[in-house]
Amino acid sequence: MNLSREKILGRVRAALAPLKTRAAHPTFADNAATMRSLSTIDATALFKERLQLVNGRAFDDAASLVAWLKSEGHTHGYCDPTLWPSLESAFENSFKVETSFDRTRIDDYQFGITRSVGAIAETGSIVINDGSTSSRLGALAPWVHIAVVSKKQIYPDLVSAVMSLGEDPNVIWCTGPSKTADVEGILIQGVHGPGVQIALLDI
Repeated sequence: MNLSREKILGRVRAALAPLKTRAAHPTFADNAATMRSLSTIDATALFKERLQLVNGRAFDDAASLVAWLKSEGHTHGYCDPTLWPSLESAFENSFKVETSFDRTRIDDYQFGITRSVGAIAETGSIVINDGSTSSRLGALAPWVHIAVVSKKQIYPDLVSAVMSLGEDPNVIWCTGPSKTADVEGILIQGVHGPGVQIALLDI
């Protein structure tokens, strides 16, 4: 143990030593920490509901996604090269979609489409990692991040997701748009990452 840590803990122990009685630990019902079962719930429907509650969006098909992007004026973006062949036909000629993310033009990309490794129904979270994400910048730098989520990889809860996601050391849990309330307690979205988080649901 380093000297500074020992000094701090020593002061805490010294401050507590004169106390004759300590506050009792709180009591809880035996089942207070039992997680409710989500195994019988439609995971896809619950995920879409919870994603919306954290200010995210879900689309069931590429055509609906493209129509939304066009309505918002987001016509220049990046797409994972392995995903592009199955999505290309949904995009009109007015779109410019690149399959290589050029970090020297980082501000050119209005949206990024990457692959997810799963999603969590209970929290509306999308999970990405280095092993299956073609470009981390493509997922985090554009204002709109679109994660292609397989319905087979929507886990009911956090525990089942952690048990199934393997050992990639770089895992990112995306629960709605990036947000912070560090400054004056005012919630601001899109500060450390995308301002819009979308899930494109795939069979």
